[in-house]
Amino acid sequence: MFRNQYDTDVTTWSPAGRLFQVEYSMEAVKQGSAAVGLRSKTHAVLAAVNKAASDLASHQRKLFRADHHVGVAIAGLTADGRVLSRFLRNECINHSFVYESPLPVSRLVVQLADKAQVCTQRSWKRPFGVGLLVAGLDETGAHLYYNCPSGNYFEYQAFAIGSRSQAAKTFLERRFHEYDTYSREDLIKDALFAIKETLQGEKLTTQLCTVAIVGEGEAFHIIDQQTIQDYIDAMELSTGGPDEEAAAAAPPSAEAQGGGEGASSEPAPMDI
Repeated sequence: MFRNQYDTDVTTWSPAGRLFQVEYSMEAVKQGSAAVGLRSKTHAVLAAVNKAASDLASHQRKLFRADHHVGVAIAGLTADGRVLSRFLRNECINHSFVYESPLPVSRLVVQLADKAQVCTQRSWKRPFGVGLLVAGLDETGAHLYYNCPSGNYFEYQAFAIGSRSQAAKTFLERRFHEYDTYSREDLIKDALFAIKETLQGEKLTTQLCTVAIVGEGEAFHIIDQQTIQDYIDAMELSTGGPDEEAAAAAPPSAEAQGGGEGASSEPAPMDI
């Protein structure tokens, strides 16, 4: 079987200028179960899809708390995600012990990016095969960051990673400019709608998703299943997503009210 001679270690560049092991780690993020994050000025919400390896096994955790003011959602290799979440907890504890104040989210993200980037410079290491959405609240407000296995990090208003995340991104891109003014409940609803988009027709249940929130006067915590079920029930009662809800609230046209010339109460024939 053909073997790529340029992927034996992370410091070997291909003639095209590519680092294959870094690309492999980024592909692992794309293959992981989806995770979604969005923020307003006062709150940040993380949601993740729970996928079990089999019917006999429980799902692996995708949301981790780093401190009372910050948490992460992962997509990719869960083992690497646990290692990095433990690193974040240690950094938060050390900063709180020395300075007696919470670690700013931006500084925590830089330290995480530095740790990930070192693994792309040592031939005896491999890049972390996991992407992290870091959501937190500090003195400057709520923040949402994405940390890439390559060591890059970006701040977003809303973002999605993992398998079939493009559907969630499309949904979030239509509404992200409104998120600054969103309430806590609205953020949770949109997070669930985005998660539902990644399921591609599969029914959304509390067993398939986990949602966590952090905000003003509210420490980072995972929302209980009963509360999530209430949100899901409200979603099912609606006609569709938030865009469809707005369309349903608009007054019907004259033709829709039966004033049209060809209006009829009989259903249209079905093509077979």
